[in-house]
Amino acid sequence: MKLLLTSAGISNTSIRNALVELLGKPIAEASALFVPTAIYGIAGGADIIRKVICGSLGDPFCELGWKSLGILELTALPSMKQQLWVPMLQETDVLLVGGGDCQYLCYWMQQSGLADLLPSLLSKMVYVGLSAGSMIMTRHMRLTIRPPLKWLMVPWKSSPKEIGSCLSPKSLIQSREDR
Repeated sequence: MKLLLTSAGISNTSIRNALVELLGKPIAEASALFVPTAIYGIAGGADIIRKVICGSLGDPFCELGWKSLGILELTALPSMKQQLWVPMLQETDVLLVGGGDCQYLCYWMQQSGLADLLPSLLSKMVYVGLSAGSMIMTRHMRLTIRPPLKWLMVPWKSSPKEIGSCLSPKSLIQSREDR
């Protein structure tokens, strides 16, 4: 199982290199499916989806030079026969699961049947999460997915100034005491 869980997509060279390593081939030779479902759970979702697909919002995710890029909308899947969309998933190299509303995404992962299929699909497919797409996967993994996992840790260097003082242990303790 190959997972690349990010907060903002393919935001730097280290993360891009990690993706290529997990794929085992160049991005230009890989097929991807983008799951925009979580974005519909936030205000302005339709416009945000367009911008994510076009690459005009945030860090690259859909606009990485994929061999092919398709859309997999989870809300449509319960009304479709599985034989229409499961083979497409089985032939895909990467599942790009976008950010947005975690609860909405979790709901539709379950309702669509994708949550049940992920353990078998991820034996060869790379799962790339962006924000909510990453967060729901950690919850999903705890519930249903068992090893073997292939985790690739990407080194990240930052200073406390870049992270912000709000994340320091002292400020976290103080914020708990203030409640």
